[in-house]
Amino acid sequence: MNVKAIVAASMLAAFVAPAFAADEFYVVQDVKTQKCTIVDKKPTDTTTTVVGPSGTIYKTRSEAETGMKSVKVCSSN
Repeated sequence: MNVKAIVAASMLAAFVAPAFAADEFYVVQDVKTQKCTIVDKKPTDTTTTVVGPSGTIYKTRSEAETGMKSVKVCSSN
């Protein structure tokens, strides 16, 4: 009976964990165009850079949009 409970719990965790990972939004600036956008994954290449106070991670897209308005390098474009 315990094995069934463990299997059920691990299957539930497999579906729930990815949902939590999607709750990260970043304001990034394209190095060449200097244009800011919102992305849901932290950039790993050198074509974009995270901007804002200490590379802030926002929990919702709406928070990121509000944050992007307050970032000086984004509002000047």
